[in-house]
Amino acid sequence: MDKIAKILMEEFNIKEFQITNTLKLIDEGNTIPFIARYRKEATGELSDEVLRNLAQRLECLRGIEAKKAEITRLIDDQGKMTNDLLQIIENAKTVTELDDIYRPYRPKRRTRATIAKEKGLEGLAKLLLEQNPSAPSPEVMAQDYIDAEKGVPNADSALAGAMDIIAEIISDNADYRKNIRRLSYSGGSLSVKAAKDEDSGYCMYYDFSEPVSKLANHRVLAINRGEKEGFLSVHLDIDENICTDFIKSQIISKIPCSASKYVELATEDSYKRLIAPSVETEIRNLLTERAGDAAIKVFSKNLSGLLLQQPIKGRTVLGLDPGYRTGCKVAVVDDTGKVLDTGVVYCTLPNHDKEKAKAILKKLILKYNVNLISIGNGTASKETEILTAELIKEIDRKIYYMVVSEAGASVYSASKLATEEFPEFDVSLRSAVSIARRLQDPLAELVKIDPKAIGVGQYQHDMNQKLLGEALGGVVEDCVNSVGVDLNTASPSLLAYVAGINSAVAKNIAAYREENGKFTDRKQLLNVAQLGKKAFEQCAGFLRISDGKNVFDNTSVHPESYGAAEELLKKLGYTREDVADNGFGDLMTRIAKFDINKLAEGCGVGIPTLRDIADALIKKGRDPREDLPQPLLMSDVMSIEDLKPGMEMKGTVRNVIDFGAFVDIGVHQDGLVHISQICDRYIRHPLDVLSVGDIVKVKILDVDVKKKRISLTMKEAR
Repeated sequence: MDKIAKILMEEFNIKEFQITNTLKLIDEGNTIPFIARYRKEATGELSDEVLRNLAQRLECLRGIEAKKAEITRLIDDQGKMTNDLLQIIENAKTVTELDDIYRPYRPKRRTRATIAKEKGLEGLAKLLLEQNPSAPSPEVMAQDYIDAEKGVPNADSALAGAMDIIAEIISDNADYRKNIRRLSYSGGSLSVKAAKDEDSGYCMYYDFSEPVSKLANHRVLAINRGEKEGFLSVHLDIDENICTDFIKSQIISKIPCSASKYVELATEDSYKRLIAPSVETEIRNLLTERAGDAAIKVFSKNLSGLLLQQPIKGRTVLGLDPGYRTGCKVAVVDDTGKVLDTGVVYCTLPNHDKEKAKAILKKLILKYNVNLISIGNGTASKETEILTAELIKEIDRKIYYMVVSEAGASVYSASKLATEEFPEFDVSLRSAVSIARRLQDPLAELVKIDPKAIGVGQYQHDMNQKLLGEALGGVVEDCVNSVGVDLNTASPSLLAYVAGINSAVAKNIAAYREENGKFTDRKQLLNVAQLGKKAFEQCAGFLRISDGKNVFDNTSVHPESYGAAEELLKKLGYTREDVADNGFGDLMTRIAKFDINKLAEGCGVGIPTLRDIADALIKKGRDPREDLPQPLLMSDVMSIEDLKPGMEMKGTVRNVIDFGAFVDIGVHQDGLVHISQICDRYIRHPLDVLSVGDIVKVKILDVDVKKKRISLTMKEAR
C-alpha cells in the first residue's frame, strides 16, 4: 500500500481493503453516487459523504506529493539537494510546510539582504553568526568589508548589511517559522477596531478582541467582510517577546560574545519586519480557510435538507410572485408541473383594486380546481399573503397556501435555461412558475438554479467560490441520485445531476425521448448519443421507468443485478408479477428465515447488495422523500404584531447557522432559536439536531416589532 493510502486509512479510520478498493474505483472513473450505492461490498459500505470527503482529501494529498516532486526538482536543479533535505521534504505534511522548506531556495526579488550580498557582506554575516568568543570584535571584523565603491563606506554600514543578511537567514528557517506560527496561533489574539466613525452592522466588532484559538467561524467571516467593506481594522496581537525569545534561544550562543549583540538585533528585526507580517497573513488565511470549510459544510447540510423536503404531489398549484408597482405575477401549474395559465393581478398597494384581484384569482382557482397556493417570500409577500388568506375564506372548499423561499428565482428566470423552457413568457411570469413548482417538487425545480443562489447558509460570498461550488454540486448530485429520476419526465437540468451524465448527454436523452417516444427499457439508453457503456453503468440504477417492459426498471436495482433479483424472488417463492403488484409485504420476513450468507451467495451477490435489492423491490416506484415530514401548510395569516411571549407555535426550519436556526412561524419574519435554546443538553452545532425543512414546536421568548426580531425557544415548547 502506498503512502497516500496509509494516510487516508488512518485519517478516516477505515480498513486496508476499504481504502485499496475505494481508490481503485475512484481512479477507474466511477462516480461517488455509483460507488456508494452499487459497490458496497468493495468499500465496506462507506457512505456517499465519507466517499466524497475521501475523494477530496485524496486530491489534496496527491497535490502535496506533486508539489514535493516539483520542489525537489527545483532545488536539485540548483545543485543544493542533500539527503537530509530530501528527507525533510518527504516528511512534510502540508503545503505550508513545503513553502517554508522551499523559501531559502526560491528566487528572490531584490531585498535588503540580496543588496547586502551584492556588496560582499555575506562573509561578515557568517562570522557574526559563528559568535566565536575568541574572534576579533565585530567592529574590527567589519573593517575588512569596507568598500566605498560597493556602497560600504564604514564599519557601521558593513554591520548593518550583515544583519540584514542574518535577518533573512532567520526568516527563511522553516523550523523557526513553524514554531512562530504555532506560538502566534496559541498565544495570539485577533484585535478588531472601528475603521470608520460610522454606524454599521459591524458595531459589535468596533472594539473586539478574542484569542485566535477560540474564534468562532462565523465571527471570522463577519470580521473579514467588515474589513473588506472598510468598517473594520484587524490586527493579530501577540507579545513579540515570546516569539523573539524563542528564536534567540535557537540562534544565540550559550556563551555570549560581542557578536551576539548584533545577532540579537538581527533577530528582532527579522521578526518584526519579515516574519510577523507574513505569519499574521498566514494565520488570517488559516482562520478564513477553516471558517470557510465549516460554512461550506453548514451550507451543504442546509441545501440537502431543502432539496429533500417532501414534495406535495397530486395538487394543482397557483404560484404567486408578489410585487408592488409591477403587480403580483400569477401562474397555474397542474400536478405534473405543466403551465395551465398565467396572468398579473394588482393587490398590494392602497390604490389597487383588491376585489378585482380576488375575483381574477378566484376564477383561476375554480376553473383549474386549484387546491394549493404558493407565495414567494420577497417584496410585497406580506400583502399578498393577507389577500390570499381573505380569498381562501371566501371559497367554499379546503384550500391551503404556503410561503416559499424565492431565493434564486430571479436568477433562474433570466437564465438561458428558463428562456429555452418558456420562450413565450417574460421573466416575471417564469418566476411565478418556479415558485409554484418549488412547492410541488423542490428538488426538480431547484436543480435549475446555481446552488450558491439558493441562500441557505452564511457568508456564501465570502468563501472560496470554487470549493463552495464543488461542494454544493456534490450535494445536489447526491440528493438527485438518492431520490432517483423518472427517465421519461425529468428535465435535462435534473438528468445532468444523475451519476455519469453531463449536461450534453442530458440534452441528448431529452432529444432521444422527443424523437422516439418514451423509454420502455433502460437498455435503450445505450442508443443515446455520447452515452457509452461506462456512462450506462454509472447512471442506469438511478433512472426509473414507471411503466416499462421490465418491472425492475422502476426500482433502484442496477441492471447488473437483475439476475440476482430474479434468483432472490425465485428462492423466496415470488415472481415478477408480485413485484409489479406490490404483492410481498412479508418479503423481509421470508428472508429472515434463511441463512443470509448462504442466500446472498446463492444469488451471486454480497449481503449489502442483497439487502438493497430486497429493499428496492419492496419500495418499487416509491419516493424516499415520502418518509420525511410534510410541509406546514397555512389557511390563515398572522402578523408579528399578534405575537406575545409565551405563545406556542409550529414552524418550519428555514436556515441553520453556527449560532442557531431560523424558523418560519407564519408571520413573514423568521424567528431565531439560539443554539442555547434548541435543547436541554449541550450540542456542538445546531445541525446536530436540526435540518432545513424540519417541522418544530417553538415558544415565543421575545418580540421586537420595530426591529422585526423574534426570539424563540424549543426547550419549553410541548
